[in-house]
Formats: sequence, C-alpha cells, structure tokens
Amino acid sequence: MPRWWHDRPGRQWLGTLPSLVSAQCRRWDLRIDGEPMHGSNALIVPVRRRREPYVLRLSPPGDNIDQEAAALHFWAGRGTVRLFDVDRGSRAMLLERLDSSRSLQSQPLTIAVPILAHLVGVLAVPAPADVLSTATIAAGHVETFERDWLAVEGPTPRSQLTTAIQLAEERSEAPTSDLAVDGDLHCAQVLAAKRAPWLIVDPVLLRGDREYDFARVLWDRLDELSKDSEIIAAFDAFVDAAQVPAQRARCWVVLRSMSYLLWGIPHGLTSDPPKCRRLLDLFC
Repeated sequence: MPRWWHDRPGRQWLGTLPSLVSAQCRRWDLRIDGEPMHGSNALIVPVRRRREPYVLRLSPPGDNIDQEAAALHFWAGRGTVRLFDVDRGSRAMLLERLDSSRSLQSQPLTIAVPILAHLVGVLAVPAPADVLSTATIAAGHVETFERDWLAVEGPTPRSQLTTAIQLAEERSEAPTSDLAVDGDLHCAQVLAAKRAPWLIVDPVLLRGDREYDFARVLWDRLDELSKDSEIIAAFDAFVDAAQVPAQRARCWVVLRSMSYLLWGIPHGLTSDPPKCRRLLDLFC
C-alpha cells in the first residue's frame, strides 16, 4: 500500500525485507520454494521445511498480528488456513500453503456466494465471551453515524442516515449470539486448498450475527451486477444458503455500507463510495 513508501518506518521495512526473510528462514529451518507474493499489507514467501510446503508471511511495522494469530489459533484450520508458528517480534507467521493462483474472486457469484455461505456456517462455532461482538459494533454506529455523516457533509439522503441509525439500535439491543464470525469476509480472502475445496485467509474473529460482513462481498463484486435484480438475487442466495434471517441480513448490508461510506470518503476512496451508495439506495 502507498503508505509503506511514504513514511520512514515503512521504507525501512521494505528495504530490510530480504534480510528479514533470510533471518526468519534460518530461525524456522525453512528454504525458499518459489517467488514472493504480496497483498496490501504483507509479504508472502513460499517455503519448505524438509519436504513440507508452507508459506512465510511477514507483516509491516505497526501491524499487530496478535489478533490474526488468535483468530487462526481459535479456528485451528476449521474453514481457515492453518497456522503452524508465529513470531510476534518479527511479525512473522508460518502458514499452510494454499493455491494462491485460485481465489473465489475468479468464480462467478452464482458459485461464490453458496461457498461463502457454507464457510460462514463452518466458522459458526461458540466463540470466547471476550471477543468483540457485532452488537457492540452496532452500538458504536449508533454513537458515531450522525457525527461522521455531518463531517462529510451528508453524503446520503437524511432518510438513509435515519434508517441506518434505527437498524444499528435494533442490532445493538437484540440478544447476541455466541457464534464466531469472520469480520473480514470477501472472495479474495478465500483460496483453493487440498484438504478442503476452499479455505479463508486473514480472518478477523468476532461473535454474533453470521451475516455481518456479506455487504463487503456485494460491494467488492458490484461491478458485475448491472441490474438491481441481480444484487437482490445474490443477497437472497446468501440468505437461503446460510439460513440467516433476511431482515437481519438486510440490517447488516445497510450498516456495513453506511460505515464503509463514512470511512471511505475522508480517506480519499473514490470507487467504493458510489458502490456503498448504490447498496444503500437499494436496501434502505
């Protein structure tokens, strides 16, 4: 991401990556086994320890990998990539090697949505009581939506803001499920694997409403859905396959879209805010 080039710690980290990789390989008895890859916030290096394939993941300065490591430890390979070792000082993780050339992003939504719904169900096991709940997130929206909406000069009709606040109140006051939820669910985070057809990488552990992050799936693939009826069809397919209440799922599409819109505008995003507005126009 551009910020790693724009600040001194980021540039220093990029410059020392070769030596960091070498040091971690020595520490864990690894040898490099392919070309490095990256997402927006980490370097991924294919490695082997003896004959077994893994990937070495290195995160930049400022990234706290404790949350991700805790999520992977919790699910322990249930619907997610397996974590074999973690070095918090080096911000390094040794992970199961998946097929990085195949993600759900390459699959049509008619195939991807039922797979995501299945994985949501696989992840839905009782979570620790101290994990952040979707109800707590909704309560935060009640407190901040109007302030943030005014700060960016009202980017939606006032009626949509009112609806979003009402739905946030509804989800914050409802009884909270103790089931585990991935708070960062989208097609690019789901890779093909050998021990299961598809597994999730980089999950964020929450507890509560299983459909919490389906809005991210919609806005991430919205350019493929030219008609409103296609959006509704994708939404209905997820609701049916995941067996979640349609009204509750609608709540979260509105809340996640409003939240991302109000975050994205002051952070300079240009392509995603119109997608959020489109979802709000349809679901509010």
